[in-house]
Amino acid sequence: MVDESNAGPVAPAVVADAEVKAPTGKKRSSSRPQKAPPEPAQPKMPAAKRRGYSEQERSEKLRLIETKVSEGNILKDAIKSAGISEQTYYHWKGAAKSAARKDIEGTSPLWAADEFAELVRLEEENQRLRKQLAEKLRTENTELRKRLGLD
Repeated sequence: MVDESNAGPVAPAVVADAEVKAPTGKKRSSSRPQKAPPEPAQPKMPAAKRRGYSEQERSEKLRLIETKVSEGNILKDAIKSAGISEQTYYHWKGAAKSAARKDIEGTSPLWAADEFAELVRLEEENQRLRKQLAEKLRTENTELRKRLGLD
């Protein structure tokens, strides 16, 4: 029979029964790492500081690229030698075109007014010259008729 004084095998059986009979509520996972306490606030450094170009630098780089392309270089190589990306090149080029278009549209009413005034002046001068030519032709015509005796 089993000796009751030997409690060795009986104790683990009781512990095993206790584990099995434990309440089955929310199971907590101990394998999840604990959150670290927040670090004191330090000024963040930007990952890559963006370099802004002035309008003058942009136009100089665009002119440089245009001259290299006109010399026979490939556009991609000219853009790389200027030190900018293709996307930046096309962005700057589009912005320059729209700015030039706005300048033309902004001065167009004044230009149209000046053009209209010039057109009116030229029309008046044209009428004066036509009258002068007609008068000169009439005098020559009368002289010729007198010489020929037709009058």
